[in-house]
Amino acid sequence: MQTLEFTRRAQAVVTPDLVGAFARDGAVCLRQLLNADEVALLRDGINANIATPSPRAKVASRPDDPGFFIEDFCCWQDNDAYRRVIFDSPLAAAAGLLMQSHGVRLYHDHMLTKEPGTRQRTPWHQDQPYYNIEGRQNISFWIPVDPVRRHSTLEFVAGSHTGPWLMPRSFMDHQAKWFPEGSLADLPDIEAARDDFPILGWAVEPGDVIAFHMLSLHAAGGVDGDARRRVFSVRMLGDDITHAPRNWVTSPPFPGLADRLPAGAPMADALFPLLWSAD
Repeated sequence: MQTLEFTRRAQAVVTPDLVGAFARDGAVCLRQLLNADEVALLRDGINANIATPSPRAKVASRPDDPGFFIEDFCCWQDNDAYRRVIFDSPLAAAAGLLMQSHGVRLYHDHMLTKEPGTRQRTPWHQDQPYYNIEGRQNISFWIPVDPVRRHSTLEFVAGSHTGPWLMPRSFMDHQAKWFPEGSLADLPDIEAARDDFPILGWAVEPGDVIAFHMLSLHAAGGVDGDARRRVFSVRMLGDDITHAPRNWVTSPPFPGLADRLPAGAPMADALFPLLWSAD
C-alpha cells in the first residue's frame, strides 16, 4: 500500500485546477510527477521488456514502415522495474486524486515503443470499449522515458470522455472484432477536420505524465528519424468499476477471470491489487 510520502508528492502536482480539468476535458498533463530515479527504473524496465517480449507482445507497424512499433501488455508480475514503479511511486495516489476515488486498483500495464523513423500513427480511438470493465472512475497514465515532441505526442478530443462509446476496431485492418458491426456508432473522421474538434496535446519530457480517461478519444503520430519514443502506460481503476465479461477476446485478455469474477462484481481479484486508499 502507498506511503504518505507518495500521497504528498502527488498532492503537490495534482492541484484542484487539474482535478477540475480532468473532470472537464478527460485528459491532463502532470508535469514532473516522477523523479529521475523512477524514470531511470522505467527506462530499464522498458529496455528489458523489448529485449524479451512476453507472448502478448505485438508489432503494431506495417512491414514497409522504416521504423518499428512494438507493444506489450500485462508484464508487471514478471518485470521488477514495472512493479516497483506501479507500487512505489506517486502514480496511484495521483490516480485517486484525479478520479476522486477512495481506492485505486491496478488494471494493467502497457508498453508502447516507436523506434526512430516510425511512420505508423496510433489512430483515434477510445480504450474502454476494448476492455472488460464498466464504470466511470478509471484512468490511464502515459509515461514517456524519452522527450516527445508535440507532433509525436498523445492527443485528445477534450470532453469526449463524456460522450457515447464508439466502435472499437483493429488498428491495422479496421475490423470490428469486439462489438458486433453496427452496434455502436463509428468514430468521426477527426484527422479530416481537425479544426472542428477541441484537440489537446503536450510536448513532454521524462518525468511528465499524461493522465486520461479510458473513454477519451485519443491518437498519436509517428516519430522523427532521430527520435525514439519509449512509453510505459499503466491503467488504474476506481471505486465504481465492475467486471463486464465479454463474449469475445478483450484487449488485453484476462483468461479465466470470468470463471471467478461474475458480471457486475468489483474488481477484487489478485490480478488487480489495491494500490492506494484514502484512509
